[in-house]
Amino acid sequence: MSHLRIGSRGSQLALWQANHISALLTDRGHEVEIQIIHTTGDKITDVALAKVGTKGMFTKEIEEALAAGQIDLAVHSLKDLPTELPPGFEIAAITERQDPRDAFCSRDYAVFEELPQGARVGTSSLRRQAQLKAVRPDLDIHPLRGNVDTRLRKLEQGDYDAIILAAAGLKRLGKTELLKQIIPAQVMCPAAGQGALGIEIRDGDAETRELLTFLNDPDARAATICERALLNSLGGGCQVPIGAFAEMLDDKLHLESIVADPDGSAVLRDSRDGSIADPEKLGNEAGAALLARGGDQILEAVYGRGLAVPPQP
Repeated sequence: MSHLRIGSRGSQLALWQANHISALLTDRGHEVEIQIIHTTGDKITDVALAKVGTKGMFTKEIEEALAAGQIDLAVHSLKDLPTELPPGFEIAAITERQDPRDAFCSRDYAVFEELPQGARVGTSSLRRQAQLKAVRPDLDIHPLRGNVDTRLRKLEQGDYDAIILAAAGLKRLGKTELLKQIIPAQVMCPAAGQGALGIEIRDGDAETRELLTFLNDPDARAATICERALLNSLGGGCQVPIGAFAEMLDDKLHLESIVADPDGSAVLRDSRDGSIADPEKLGNEAGAALLARGGDQILEAVYGRGLAVPPQP
């Protein structure tokens, strides 16, 4: 059996994810250790993510450790991984997916629809902001950074009437006391890859890849390949107002996707089916359709207003 070193961010959720993969590997007889690596995204906590503009801000330092041979594999939230990996890396496995949808959290309101006029809602995601504003332009959207505990504490302290978080993180950490509603993907399309873990290794490391094969979930891989193809075709990173949610329906791969203006004034939606045998084709087709219907103008305007910075090379 092997001795495997896992690289992970130091947040509570990241460590849960790393420990989850560690336990699965340990059950197979491997010896595993976890190394905490602090990333650019972890160090910048007072600026909305969309304005940071650093491609791979949650992955770059971890990849540097991987390239240097300090770790053997990295465990990422797949939505944090750029759609195009730097040379020298590959995704060895995409794990079984937790709930990919967004969650409405509140102390006082049972569902999103109950929020009063002008309610203060916390999120630093342009994607979430745009979709909230599309259905409720009266809402007062405020930035919200920090780990899950920090965000929930701010909600409990009354800083917000509600906050929007990924359902997967709340469920993995068992912090569902304030989770009042799972928002349907048709109302709030999730981020590409949300709820899935991506296991990254050095490109060509056949031995480690073979050891990780059992972690790969075919349905999750097909769905997220489709979503990431959509995101890539639109030229967007995880901080721009783009949503993508693919799932198996009646033996076909179904993709819901959106491009939205952050103020909610324009939301382009696309819904289509494709073959699970070619998930990338489905994502590319949806991306082309959204661009042709005005998605390119929306994204150019977003970048032009400095709300999001185009991915850096």
